[in-house]
Amino acid sequence: MTSDRPKKSFLILCTLRIGDILLATPLMRSLRKAYPDSRIDVLVLKGMAGVLEGNPDIDGIIESPHRTTLWNRLREWRSLWRRYTHALSPVSSDRARFYAFVAAPQRLGFINPHTSSFSRRLLTHTFLFDDETLHTVPHNLRLLEPLGIPPDCTVVPPSAKGTLPLPLHEKKYAVVHPYPKFTYKSWPLENWVTLIQELQKRSIPVVLTGSRNPEEMNVVREIAQRTTALDLAGTLSLAETADLIRKAQFFVGPDTGITHMAAATGIPTLTLFGPTNPVKWGPWPATQDCAQQPWRRQGSQHQGNVWIIQGSGPCVPCHQEGCDRHALSKSLCLENLPVSAVLEVIQTLTRTQR
Repeated sequence: MTSDRPKKSFLILCTLRIGDILLATPLMRSLRKAYPDSRIDVLVLKGMAGVLEGNPDIDGIIESPHRTTLWNRLREWRSLWRRYTHALSPVSSDRARFYAFVAAPQRLGFINPHTSSFSRRLLTHTFLFDDETLHTVPHNLRLLEPLGIPPDCTVVPPSAKGTLPLPLHEKKYAVVHPYPKFTYKSWPLENWVTLIQELQKRSIPVVLTGSRNPEEMNVVREIAQRTTALDLAGTLSLAETADLIRKAQFFVGPDTGITHMAAATGIPTLTLFGPTNPVKWGPWPATQDCAQQPWRRQGSQHQGNVWIIQGSGPCVPCHQEGCDRHALSKSLCLENLPVSAVLEVIQTLTRTQR
C-alpha cells in the first residue's frame, strides 16, 4: 500500500518574535523550491502566526503556547512525535532544540558556546550561532548546507490580499511606524511629530501604523492629533499592514519587525538604527544577492530599496539594550539623531520618484 505522506516533510521551528520569523521565510522558500511536493510546516509561539499569513511556501502553522500545563505540553509533544523527516531551527534555544528532537529524526539547528552538552545532542547537525558578522538571512540558510539545497534569500512578507481603507484609494501616501517594541530602539516622539509635519508641508499624506498594544496606540494617537496624519494603529492585522505598505510611496520606521516587513515588500524603506548591529539585523533589501552582505557595521548607508540612518557616537552600535542596558533604557545615539538626517534621504528619494 502506498503512503500518502510525502517522502520529505519539514518543520521549521521559530519560537521568537515576528522579525525573526519573517527573516526565516527564505528558509521556507528554499525548501519549497527544492522539494515542491514536500510538507512544510512552521511552529511559532501563540500570537505570532500573522506574519506568515498568505505565505505560499508553507502548508501549515502550529502555534505553541508560551506557557501551559504539563499535561497540555505532553499532549503537544505527543502530537508532534516524529511527524516530520527533518526539523530545522533557525533560533538557538533549548526549547527549539527539544521540539526538533521530538518532531524529526534529522534535526538541524544552532548552538552557542554556552549551550549544554545535553542540548547539543538533541540535534543531529549543529552550527555555531553568529551574532556579529553574518546577516540573519544567509545565517539561517546555512541550515540547508547538509541537505545540499540551493539557498534562496527572498524574504516573504504576509498578505491579506484585501482592499485599502477608503481614504487611501488612488492616493500616494507614506507609511510611518513610530513605535518599536523596546524603548531603547525609540526615536523621540517630538522628532516623529516634526518629521510628519515636514512631510505634510511637502504635500505627502502620512498614514500611521501600530499594534493593538494600548501604550503604542496612545503614542500613535498623540502623534496623529498633533499632525492630522491618518491613524490606523490597532485596526489592521500584520498582513493587512503589509498590503498597506506595499502601495505606499515610502516607509519610515525604527528597528522593528514591521520595518523588516516593509523592506520585504520592495518599497523604499527608511529605518532608524542605534544600538543594534546592522550587519546582523539590518532590513534585508528585496533584491539582495545571497552571496553578498548588504550592511557594514557603522554609518548611514543604502542598499537596494533600504536606507539605514544610524545614530552617531563612538559606541555605535553597542549591541546592548540602550545606554542603561535594559529594555526601558533610552539610547543617546537615537535621542540625538536629527530629523534633518531623515528628511535629507526623503528629499533625495522623492526627487528620483518624480
